[in-house]
Amino acid sequence: MRTLEIGTKKYTQVNVMDEKGQGNANHHYVIQAVESGKVLGDVRFQDGPIKEAGVNGVMNEDLIATVIDRMRGFQSGDFACRDNALALTKLEEALSWLRNRTNKREARGVEGTNTI
Repeated sequence: MRTLEIGTKKYTQVNVMDEKGQGNANHHYVIQAVESGKVLGDVRFQDGPIKEAGVNGVMNEDLIATVIDRMRGFQSGDFACRDNALALTKLEEALSWLRNRTNKREARGVEGTNTI
């Protein structure tokens, strides 16, 4: 296990629970409260190509879409601010680039496989 050194660390910490696997990426993360150690979130990403392993975890796009929805909520209420607007724009841009990558992989017929 290792703890991420990026993101917030004042109240929560993100722990990487597995060794790097497919694509040189990790697939299991646990978010805990720093003070109590209570598990607040357990995230398991897709491990292996969908066409071979089936759907067995969330996609990067799923988590980005979740944060986009949350930020849109803040922007429609009392917590709207320029910083949130800029963060929301970058999240939407990140999602767009990931969708672009998927579209190109689909066009090449390699989406859902380990083929580059």
